[in-house]
Amino acid sequence: MRVMAQIAMVMNLDKCIGCHTCSVTCKQTWTNRAGTEYAWFNNVETRPGQGYPRGHEDQDRWKGGWTLRHGRLVPRGGGRIRRFARLFANPEMPSLDDYYQPWTYDYGNLTAAPLGDEPPTAPPRSLIDGEPTAVTWGPNWDDDLGGGPAGLAGDPVLRRIGDGVRLEYERAFMFYLPRICEHCLNPSCVAACPSGALYKRIEDGIVLVDQDRCRGWRMCVSGCPYKKVYFNHRTGKAEKCTLCYPRIEAGEPTVCSETCVGRLRYLGVILYDPDRVGRAAAVPDEKDLYPAQLGCFLDPHDPAVAAAAEACGVPHDWVEAARRSPVHALISRYRVALPLHPEYRTMPMVWYVPPLSPIVDALADTGHDGEDAGNLFGAIEALRIPVSYLAELFTAGDPEPVEAALRRLAAMRSHMRRVNLGEPRDPGIAESVGMDVRGMEEMYRLLALAKYDERYVIPTAYDGRPAGDGFPSGGCSLDDPGGPGMLEPAAAFHVPPARPPARAADDRLRGRVNLLNWNGRGRPAGLFPARPEDQQ
Repeated sequence: MRVMAQIAMVMNLDKCIGCHTCSVTCKQTWTNRAGTEYAWFNNVETRPGQGYPRGHEDQDRWKGGWTLRHGRLVPRGGGRIRRFARLFANPEMPSLDDYYQPWTYDYGNLTAAPLGDEPPTAPPRSLIDGEPTAVTWGPNWDDDLGGGPAGLAGDPVLRRIGDGVRLEYERAFMFYLPRICEHCLNPSCVAACPSGALYKRIEDGIVLVDQDRCRGWRMCVSGCPYKKVYFNHRTGKAEKCTLCYPRIEAGEPTVCSETCVGRLRYLGVILYDPDRVGRAAAVPDEKDLYPAQLGCFLDPHDPAVAAAAEACGVPHDWVEAARRSPVHALISRYRVALPLHPEYRTMPMVWYVPPLSPIVDALADTGHDGEDAGNLFGAIEALRIPVSYLAELFTAGDPEPVEAALRRLAAMRSHMRRVNLGEPRDPGIAESVGMDVRGMEEMYRLLALAKYDERYVIPTAYDGRPAGDGFPSGGCSLDDPGGPGMLEPAAAFHVPPARPPARAADDRLRGRVNLLNWNGRGRPAGLFPARPEDQQ
């Protein structure tokens, strides 16, 4: 048995209020610069809706992810020959209009306009070329169903459900869906890259882009079914969510998690067997993909798994973190978190707790007790429209896992109401969903009351290689001699110490200044011409 570790995320959709704080802070941290005006590594979509980029879930059009051909996994976009034939003209890649034309406003016109009978305006201008533009789409265009019925008609998930349910669904159900890169176990973007610039880190599973190797072919943009890889038109390189890996290496949560108003994000370690991933992704029936991916995950409490993990180079503190991982608990122990679009066969590692609140609200509108276990269970069975929509999102159309997760959440609400009202505990509520009273109350604490260090269980970085191989142990995996790592071992993330220039004799690095390693004190070497007194 081989064991590897993956940093994974779970989002509780019952808590998301659609404030977009995570999107703004991510934008300020990672894409607040030229060439990334249209890129949102983190965005929050209103469901139902077309999302960002527009209609990204329509893989018949965009050809993202994997498909089965004669029992083998192959990229949906085709093999190497087909991809190379489309290097210079790729119709399966979203255009800027599918994302949106980023704009600002000509505020100078407000003060520089000549006197007249009408007040001056600030017309929109494109952030790409500065020319006047029409605002017709945006990353949050569906916000609170603001797009109206015309926009909702383009939702690929609604199209799969059928025409007969749309109006009822729009009346009864709406929720927010935050999205980032899934950092998949079987990433199709990595397989699609002709230059090998995208890679999945051994030590923590984060998928990154090697900017030196990237040649701007943009096959990764087409290959990603979630459309979370972006092309920087200024640098000619691909960019994507990094899961804030410098923070993760220092044991700190991602920026989107740190700033989330609803505290809906959980970060932790998942142990898995990489030898099972290929078989799990290649199961013939798409509805078996969710249980197949669950079968890849290993129990960190199993002594055999712990021993195999340490033999494979996973440090003991990572195994301990996996045992305390809120992500492992929500995914494997309580079975209330589900993957996003498992039918893409990429084995995504950002999972979601489906929303129950709209069902409670719908019951309350009818005059019934929205927290009663019997009413809730009946409503879950009766409201087939939202369950079918959630199933298309999270379980490849299979409603049973969604119903099971919603039943556990409903049972937890009913049980905790009895506790808060001072009524005797009813073990039958927990047993009806395959749980016990202790497990239900632990799940409630994790979902409702968990503190900072319970929601984010992130061990510090290691180099991903077994001890004794001639490599130093501990620290960032990129901190080898001459490497581009941003942290020294045991250093705080916020104030990394200054590092000597890497390989000064290397012609590729000559004349380049790496401000990421600057500690903020003094003048960075090489940024300004040397002063005469410095040359004496």
